[in-house]
Amino acid sequence: MTSDDLTLALGDPERVHRREQSAVLRVNESDAEALTGDPENPEDDHRMILNMGPQHPSTHGVLRLMLEMEGETVLRSKPVIGYLHTGMEKTAEGLTYLQGPTNVTRMDYAAPLFSELAFSLTVEKLLGIEVPPRATWIRMLMCELNRISSHLLFQATNGMDLGAVSMMIYGWREREEVLRFFEKVTGLRMNHNYIRPGGVAADLHDGWRQDVRELLDMLPARLEEYDTLLTNQPIFQERLQGVGVLNPAEALALSATGPILRSTGYSWDLRRHAPYMFYDQVDFDVVVGTWGDCFDRYAIRQNEIRESLRIIEQILDLMPEGDYRVQNKKVTPPPRARIDESMEALIHHFKIFTEGFHVPQGEAYVAVESPRGELGCYIVSDGSPKPYRMHIRGPSFVNLQTLPHLMEGGLIADGVAVISSVDPIMGEVDR
Repeated sequence: MTSDDLTLALGDPERVHRREQSAVLRVNESDAEALTGDPENPEDDHRMILNMGPQHPSTHGVLRLMLEMEGETVLRSKPVIGYLHTGMEKTAEGLTYLQGPTNVTRMDYAAPLFSELAFSLTVEKLLGIEVPPRATWIRMLMCELNRISSHLLFQATNGMDLGAVSMMIYGWREREEVLRFFEKVTGLRMNHNYIRPGGVAADLHDGWRQDVRELLDMLPARLEEYDTLLTNQPIFQERLQGVGVLNPAEALALSATGPILRSTGYSWDLRRHAPYMFYDQVDFDVVVGTWGDCFDRYAIRQNEIRESLRIIEQILDLMPEGDYRVQNKKVTPPPRARIDESMEALIHHFKIFTEGFHVPQGEAYVAVESPRGELGCYIVSDGSPKPYRMHIRGPSFVNLQTLPHLMEGGLIADGVAVISSVDPIMGEVDR
């Protein structure tokens, strides 16, 4: 932990673990019968198996949990996934590198620009090209705004899961303003296909600075309202403090990243500790927690919105003029106007959109810090216009394995709070 870390120690300083301090029970069986315990043990007569999901509204999508219950206490739990399986990694092998962002953007549909960024950076690493500075700053601007919109969605759904239904309205309201800006830039509210190998699809629109400035002026006051409504609310604190506790050793052993890892007090943010793009040129704090519970995970996301606003404020001053994509005819399609004027431009346009561009043989992995943690893209190229293999390291998928540890010994009512605090996106889990 460095001086750049913003440590959270909010709420009751004497908060304790609510879960029983018993030996951790492992769940590695594949069917419900394995969870029922020993039929000859009379204590097992008070236990039951409960399916939570995949249709339950508080499982944030098609997530199913098999719970071994004793009364209202969760003894063991097992996440069951695969209900939304789309095979996107296999699909990527049939798409050209230019078509790839249209596929990966649909994985984490709450933060689609990060999937596009990870894919594009990996392809650019294989190509050995550097995008123009303006394109990089545009990517940073869009990703930080996307981080804000993702965390606002978390605040909205987290509040609703815990009974603060009005928070759903407020969080959705602020997120809508960010999505409206995205629509001006990319033409779409989500699944943008905006960040592409070589740069971005289009330059920022006229008046973009004023639009961003309006967001910067509006959001801080709204965040203060959230603190009044939630952060300092005794009932809200009671529902989250001491619930779903994870310590740094457990988080690291489970490969947890993002707010889950930082809530334990372990400072790890790829933007700071493994800088990519121009994050080493902007000033921001890495927000870390103290207790590793649901309240810390909530407070970290609340304060990360403020840190993203700080970064965006600096991007406004640092945004240079210049090209928004690399000027390489073999990679970048020609401008639309040139197609009517130049036969060579027409040929390049036809070749790129029908065959795609060839990427040298090799393999590359690039990771970025998404709102949910380390999002990595691994691509193997065989020299053709399509990936030979692609694999995504989805933070939602990895973070889900913390659920049995977070829920063990707690109440089923607290399970809803725990799932919400993990903030899984099932499109990224069942990719």
